[in-house]
Amino acid sequence: MNTIPDMKTRQISSSGGCTIELRDFGGDGPDLIICHATGFHGGAYAPMAKDLSASFRVWALDFRGHGASSAPANGDFAWSGMADDLFACISAIGVESGAESIVAFGHSLGGAVTLLSERAHPGLIRAAYLYEPIVFPKDLLMARTGNPMSGPARRRREVFDSKAHALYHYASKPPLNVLRADALAAYVEHGFEDLDDGTIRLTCRGENEARSFECEEKMTLEQLDGLELPVTIAVGYAEGNPTPSLLAPAVAETLSNGVLVRHPHLGHFGPLEAPRTIAADVISVLGEA
Repeated sequence: MNTIPDMKTRQISSSGGCTIELRDFGGDGPDLIICHATGFHGGAYAPMAKDLSASFRVWALDFRGHGASSAPANGDFAWSGMADDLFACISAIGVESGAESIVAFGHSLGGAVTLLSERAHPGLIRAAYLYEPIVFPKDLLMARTGNPMSGPARRRREVFDSKAHALYHYASKPPLNVLRADALAAYVEHGFEDLDDGTIRLTCRGENEARSFECEEKMTLEQLDGLELPVTIAVGYAEGNPTPSLLAPAVAETLSNGVLVRHPHLGHFGPLEAPRTIAADVISVLGEA
């Protein structure tokens, strides 16, 4: 089993007065940045980063209101703001490495934000591997009343006695019990803050996660038109209803340079369920980019 690699961090300024945590996992090769799913943070992908670091210099960010990044003061979690976070981090990486572009891995929300950022700044990203990006047709988004994910996010337990208690809690029940043990440990290790009374609290507060789900400004299928970015869209097993796993084939087909790959043994948390499997696939796809 992989151990969590050494990780350095720095703070990057983004739009809306947000300060973004940029995580440096090190490694050899071209720069690759990891963009996490809603409610997670870059540190949770440490086991996958360890495998990727054999072929890439691996970075990860915490989007606004997630992990160690600050939340926007106005409470606006529009995904365009998260695209600003990614642009700011890639710009900072470019200053250090001298690279004019980067390759990207995105999971769920992170996949959609990767596409939004490239749309706003063409040429920012050379190629991307996106696992079940949240890209819905515009008419389907408009037809939905509310977001089914926001309620559970607001009800999520935020405070635990200790990290050991939190780890036991998550490992014993869905949805996080499907995560590989080291990925779950990384999620807990880098996703909590200490409180004055000795307890710990999730850094991604339930309200912030809910607003990320509820924001009206998201990536849609129609916005893929004109994107020339080479993108591999990865998908797990179909989970029913209009979920990302069912819509991913349409995303790959709409992209002018999109390719679909399937991981039928994995669910929506695939990169955290099987980090080594997904890392190997990312290396095979992006290693030549």
